[in-house]
Amino acid sequence: MHTKKSTRTIINIILSILGVIWVTPAIFAILNIAKTKQEYNLGSFWVLPEGCHLMENFQSVVDSGLIQSAGASLLYAVTGAVFSVFLAMLAAYGLTHLRVRHKMFWFLFIYSGTVFPFQVYLLPIYKGYTSVGLYNTRLGMILFYTAISIPFSMFVLRNFFLGISREVCESAKIDGATDWQILMNIFLPMAKSPLSIVLLSQFTWVWNDLMFGLTFTKSAEIRPVMTTVSLMAKNNAPALFFGCIIASIPTILLFIFLQDNVEAGLAYTSK
Repeated sequence: MHTKKSTRTIINIILSILGVIWVTPAIFAILNIAKTKQEYNLGSFWVLPEGCHLMENFQSVVDSGLIQSAGASLLYAVTGAVFSVFLAMLAAYGLTHLRVRHKMFWFLFIYSGTVFPFQVYLLPIYKGYTSVGLYNTRLGMILFYTAISIPFSMFVLRNFFLGISREVCESAKIDGATDWQILMNIFLPMAKSPLSIVLLSQFTWVWNDLMFGLTFTKSAEIRPVMTTVSLMAKNNAPALFFGCIIASIPTILLFIFLQDNVEAGLAYTSK
């Protein structure tokens, strides 16, 4: 008993240290968002500002177009995550509980989208987008983020659906339920936790994407938020920190909203 208590204490200490290390950059950013550019460059990183210059830095954030880019990223992240999770759910259900020929082939074909480094997709998609008029368009970004998020979402949901007994489907079909009704009325409620995890992970990935945003966009109104944040780095460091904090708010709010389902899903997958 004493050994278990000591082990738990050591684990808690290690987790506390890691937690402090994890939040240190956020503390650093918060301490510097109220400084002027000169005060930041000439003073210590950890010294509080002499005056409050939040409004000036916020105006710099607005002038950089970050608010506009945040709206574009919100559109990409919501539509990309929702569409990809929905299509992945259909694919996972079909590959686990419907009579589909060559199921393993189709699973590997879809999942192969995660095998190659994402940098491999840059040049082919860029050339394809420029030839069909999807370059630097919202539709092009939505289509790309939806497609790139499907393989991982399908992989997670397929593994979950494999754990649902076929007897459930057979009993529902005996009662007259269609495949669509089984998916929406039985599988969907049961998969609330893994769906929340996948939705959160894909939303976060799209929101934090920089590489594809830099490659496939050039206009301020189309540019994702992280691309705009990267372009702020050369101008005003305190405004950059302010922009980073603003850009972090949507993912934090989504995690808080889905927290209960995410924790339940993590507890389920850890068993």
